[in-house]
Amino acid sequence: MSQPTIKVEFEGKAKIGEMMGNFKAIQLKPEDFSSPLALQMALSRIYSELMNMMNQRQELHYVADVKFTDSMGNPVSVGVDFGDKIPPLSKKEVKVKITIEFYDEE
Repeated sequence: MSQPTIKVEFEGKAKIGEMMGNFKAIQLKPEDFSSPLALQMALSRIYSELMNMMNQRQELHYVADVKFTDSMGNPVSVGVDFGDKIPPLSKKEVKVKITIEFYDEE
């Protein structure tokens, strides 16, 4: 892998919490809000997934909701899955450093 051409760093905050592992499949997408019918279909999809989850073994995942502001002033939110082990941090709300590196294609 070649060295990065440009490296940009941002600082932000993250909230660490628990989520049932199967909840990753339950998501609302922007297109789900395009019309009342699309929202009803999305709610039906979520209801069906919830019913399927009730029949499966539940496992907890530790996740972080990371938020920062990009260089153009836009708010950015990113989710990070830590798996089934909680990271060794003393608080549920922590500071984060986000690094973006740009590379030439090889």
